[in-house]
Amino acid sequence: MSVPKVFVSYSHDTQDHKKWALDLATRLRNSGIDAIIDQWELGPGDDLPHFMETHLATADRVLMICTERYVEKANSGSGGVGYEKMIITSDLLSKIDSNKVIPIVKQNASNEVPTFLKSKLYIDFSKAEDYELSFDDLVRSIHGAPLFKKPEIGNNPFKSIDEVAPEKNNDLAMDIFKVIVAQYERGENLTEDKAIPKHLNCSRIIYDIHLKKLIKEGLAGLSHGYVSITEKGKQFAANQGLVS
Repeated sequence: MSVPKVFVSYSHDTQDHKKWALDLATRLRNSGIDAIIDQWELGPGDDLPHFMETHLATADRVLMICTERYVEKANSGSGGVGYEKMIITSDLLSKIDSNKVIPIVKQNASNEVPTFLKSKLYIDFSKAEDYELSFDDLVRSIHGAPLFKKPEIGNNPFKSIDEVAPEKNNDLAMDIFKVIVAQYERGENLTEDKAIPKHLNCSRIIYDIHLKKLIKEGLAGLSHGYVSITEKGKQFAANQGLVS
């Protein structure tokens, strides 16, 4: 898995704010994120525009720490913040739905973001007591690991086994199990073993491998050419939302 690269854009409002931005970048690196910030990368004689252009172009995400001063500079196009805004907006012109920029609001009495970011959802770091929740939200966004994952759509429990179309995924064992559950829901305690691979249009050998997996896990049983669901399998089907 590749390490996401993040460019931290902020204004040098005060020494305390510079330290806050540096601490945020440090925590991001400790959380598996390649955070880039000028305090590590630049020294006397270095070219600031080249630094901005290089890292803004190669970063997966750009964090814009929106203090009141930052918003003012971005809107007026002044200083390094204004230059970064120019690079970012020109890059995003061809990517209207781009989510490359993540606005971070850190303000005392407002939640303003630069005009060109008005349509973006932001993460609020203004309240010190909510820092950990906000940081978790940020890291999850960068890693693409949401707290609540959208569940897969299961089979209609009222369809007959002939109408049940297995989901197109790589987990054949689950597809086999769903067929067994559907048959049981129809009132048939046993499912003909040889009928399942035909129904799923899969290799008999691959089917046997995955059926053995279900049997090993105690979810299904095989006897005299018929497959059955176990008590553990019934509980599993209920827990997975396969039945209602």
